[in-house]
Amino acid sequence: MSLLKKLAGETVIYGLSNVVSRLINFLLVPYYTRVLDNAADYGVVNVMYGLVGLLLVLFTYRMETGFFRFGSVPEDKERVFSTAMISLLTTTPILVASLILFAQPIAEFINFPDCSRYVIWFAIIIGMDTLTRIPLARLRLDGRPKRFLAIQLTNIFVNVGANIFFINICPWLIENGHDWVHSFYNPERLVDYVFISNMIASGVMLLMLSPEFLKIQRLFDISLYKRILWYVLPLIPAGLAAIINETFDKPLLEWLLPGTKEDNLKTVGIYGANYKLAALMTIITQGFNYAAEPFFFNNSSRSDVQKLYGKVAQSFAIIGSFAFLAIMLFLDVALLILGDSYNNQGGENIIPIILMANLCLGLYYNIAIWYKLADRTIIGMYIAIVGASITLLFNILLIPEYGYIVAAWTTLICYAVMLVLAYLTGQKYYPIHYPIRRIAVYILLALGLYFFSGWFQDYMEIDKSILYLFNGFILILFLGIIYRLEKNALIQDIFKQKYE
Repeated sequence: MSLLKKLAGETVIYGLSNVVSRLINFLLVPYYTRVLDNAADYGVVNVMYGLVGLLLVLFTYRMETGFFRFGSVPEDKERVFSTAMISLLTTTPILVASLILFAQPIAEFINFPDCSRYVIWFAIIIGMDTLTRIPLARLRLDGRPKRFLAIQLTNIFVNVGANIFFINICPWLIENGHDWVHSFYNPERLVDYVFISNMIASGVMLLMLSPEFLKIQRLFDISLYKRILWYVLPLIPAGLAAIINETFDKPLLEWLLPGTKEDNLKTVGIYGANYKLAALMTIITQGFNYAAEPFFFNNSSRSDVQKLYGKVAQSFAIIGSFAFLAIMLFLDVALLILGDSYNNQGGENIIPIILMANLCLGLYYNIAIWYKLADRTIIGMYIAIVGASITLLFNILLIPEYGYIVAAWTTLICYAVMLVLAYLTGQKYYPIHYPIRRIAVYILLALGLYFFSGWFQDYMEIDKSILYLFNGFILILFLGIIYRLEKNALIQDIFKQKYE
């Protein structure tokens, strides 16, 4: 089997967990936008999850990446696993206890002074999620995607089930005279139960991974630990910067928009709901990233690595361009998912921008792997800090005047700049031949067909059914052009060539 096909297969499995996760989150959008009828409540959810990513980077201090780097050598895997896990088992309880102890001051700092309980919920969630990071990474490094998938799917369905129980079943029980429900349920605090459901699901996942904890040996290699820390320390600010780029736009909108707190949270809710409609590109990007990181490390010593990595980036560009075009051609169908309080509020204008931003991010994941392979993680830190600086600077200066559209454009500019910097620095320190022209052709073709469809829709008075048929033809045309371009190259590599 070709390595590209193997990577594709594992991407499908890892991606399936992301597909289901993102799909469920996607389906939770119409659920939340209806049960949380006030857009401000959904804004609170977006703001809190925007902040929690920063803490997760600090709690894990990128140990899972260190495990990939040093545990990819079979004879060192157990020593690396035990050393990394003992480190996290030591620091996590201290950090969780600190968050709980200072919950009220933290709640005041993030502008939720009456909701210190949110900080407590997330302290527990982050603590449990931290302890699952390396066991999940081990499943990926060991090539056990099916178990990884089973655990992730269980986490997702427990989360959904808990949401339904608290938000739908508990009120029904109260209405039917089951007063005992009041002992643990307050119908005025629906947002709390969104977070509590997450906490329950994280606990179940931690329990399912308990067999992996039994593999921890009483072995803490101090010299190895120093090497791991030296490797991952630059990745911590890089990870913080990445979270700022990916999720910090929601808290910034809540803090920087000129309206009242209630108005700002409503805007964040509308922005966040439409942001979710770009979920398919995120599914593809994250699914690829889950499969690709161990793939890149495990194959870094191959003689044909230059060709192989270039083909991987090229394959991702095709899939990402197709996803962008498919979503945008049938966007009005997806918009029906949003509730009345969230739809037709102008938020749909951010969707093509966010889709293209995520396409750039996926290509960045492809190209930026070089600095991990070459042990030059400090360059990755510099690139991520540049991206975070763009995110903070543009948003802080422009959101008060131009609103949330700035956050979307800033995300695209940030990832595009990071992509260019990763490519240029990589060509200097770890040169890989990427088919840049081909990749540009795929993206420009998708954009051109999208704009052509928009022109056709604006200037031709046709029924929706005819428009859908026309857009379907455009998708087929895109695939036909790609096949014509690649039938003698990439497609043969994927399906015929064997990389031993």
